[in-house]
Amino acid sequence: MIKKTIVAQGVPFYRRLTPLDYILLATVALACGWLYYRSSVGVNYQWHWDQAIELVFTPRADGSLPYFFQGLIATIRLSAWGMVFALFFGTLLGLARYSKLAIFRVPATAYIQLVRNIPPLVFVFIFYFFISNQLIPLLGLEAILREHNGEVNKLQSFLFGSANLWENLVSGVLCIGMLSAAYIGEIVRSGLESIPKGQWEAAQSLGMSRWTTLKDVIAPQVMTAITPPLAGQAISLVKDSSIVSLISIQELTFVGTEMANSSGYIFEIWLMVGASYLMLCLALSLTFNTIEKRSRKHLQK
Repeated sequence: MIKKTIVAQGVPFYRRLTPLDYILLATVALACGWLYYRSSVGVNYQWHWDQAIELVFTPRADGSLPYFFQGLIATIRLSAWGMVFALFFGTLLGLARYSKLAIFRVPATAYIQLVRNIPPLVFVFIFYFFISNQLIPLLGLEAILREHNGEVNKLQSFLFGSANLWENLVSGVLCIGMLSAAYIGEIVRSGLESIPKGQWEAAQSLGMSRWTTLKDVIAPQVMTAITPPLAGQAISLVKDSSIVSLISIQELTFVGTEMANSSGYIFEIWLMVGASYLMLCLALSLTFNTIEKRSRKHLQK
């Protein structure tokens, strides 16, 4: 196997291509050429990139950050808190699903099956209009989230944004967090079940407690196993955060909609919105790749 690898490394790239690779490359080239031809002949849209970029970077009337970047920051804030909540709640769901006690396993299974089989848009509407309006007063958070009149320091503003939007932030975080937690719960459960029972038995034979076994033996292996699917779910959470724009949470998609409709630069604004989501998701992908490599090195040691 090593000899084949060395030989392959010494062969030029074009000689390692198979006939199927050439067919695929030719197909992609023809498709790109056809799209370029059709765009030059059939598209009559007048691009306004200079005006659109100027609009995106223009500060607001009060001197604050441009509206576009406020939406981008709101998306980052919403996604970050949503991930924290989804990881916490999803881990609890996964442990409950893995438990042998029906009192934990049955409710967790029912929740996961319910959320995973309801369209996200329907879930957001149900949660926001029926549950969120009742949940906030029930938890005694109405005075903080709806009637906050005190000053907001820089740390609070950085972590939670403007005080008049705290209720929207909490609702959005709970919405996307509860959606993602259902999938993370299944990821955690499958990760736990992928560990052979012999690992538990070997640790017990060495006199290790169940908590020590879980913390020092099982958890590192589970983290290595579930990092790739967790990365995919984290990226999905960032993209799913756009759904909450429908309940007037002023994140990137909501801001992009308003800017595109008011300015008329439809394609330019939406292309920049898409590029912003792309950069966020690529950054997450690179971060999780680094975590996965480090966890594998730790296990090898």
